Amino acid sequence: MEQSDLKLQTPSRKARPKLTVAMATSASDILDAQRLRYRIFAGEMGAKLPTRIPEVDQDLYDPWCEHLVVRDDCSGEIVGTYRILSPVNARRIGYYSENEFDLTRLHHLRPRLVEIGRSCVHPDYRSGATITLLWAGLAKYMKDNGYDFLMGCASISMADGGHAAASLYRRLVDHLGPIEYRVFPRCPLPLDALRQDEVAETPPLIKGYLRAGAWICGEPAWDPDFNTADLPILMPMNRVEDRYARHFIGRQD
Repeated sequence: MEQSDLKLQTPSRKARPKLTVAMATSASDILDAQRLRYRIFAGEMGAKLPTRIPEVDQDLYDPWCEHLVVRDDCSGEIVGTYRILSPVNARRIGYYSENEFDLTRLHHLRPRLVEIGRSCVHPDYRSGATITLLWAGLAKYMKDNGYDFLMGCASISMADGGHAAASLYRRLVDHLGPIEYRVFPRCPLPLDALRQDEVAETPPLIKGYLRAGAWICGEPAWDPDFNTADLPILMPMNRVEDRYARHFIGRQD
């Protein structure tokens, strides 16, 4: 072989993907996001997802939601997603979180309250870059529309029967929000029946929410379909720490 041929075969470091974030604008993009959701929730987590289309996660909330997606521009693949339910559409369909929690104490926030959910990232793209883009997209959405509160359920695996989730909640009680914002699980995680002294690492998404200024708004609910303990999270945008505001909101200006 010539020397130039040898050079061509020399292994090189894989180039960083070029990622962009935007709202899905076509039915095919939404379908690709729903396929990613199915791969993660059913394939990785073992969730029981009723589906009309094989290997696609769809439910009755999807048509009322906007779908934020991160795309690898080199391959065209959607590698991260959130779905966003606006206050206007929540008046028509209700919040997904209402299936898990009594939200009575948040009623006065509804005109300014956005719900996020179904967040997931392709296993090959689980890096700070992908999460940063998703959060930047959320921050831009909130700023552009003048909404003040983000709400969602942050999931903790119950693969061990719930002991890690109970232990983690016990450690995170310092992050409970004001009592006037407390919500109440419809199917509570049975904390008293579980060990609460396990070593449990805080999932990166929950850690990020809390560092940015979010509150935990009550005890976790048990979601039997996803086999997770779900923490109710509320993020007042005026509590987002300055460094996060500059990092996420500022980069979109």
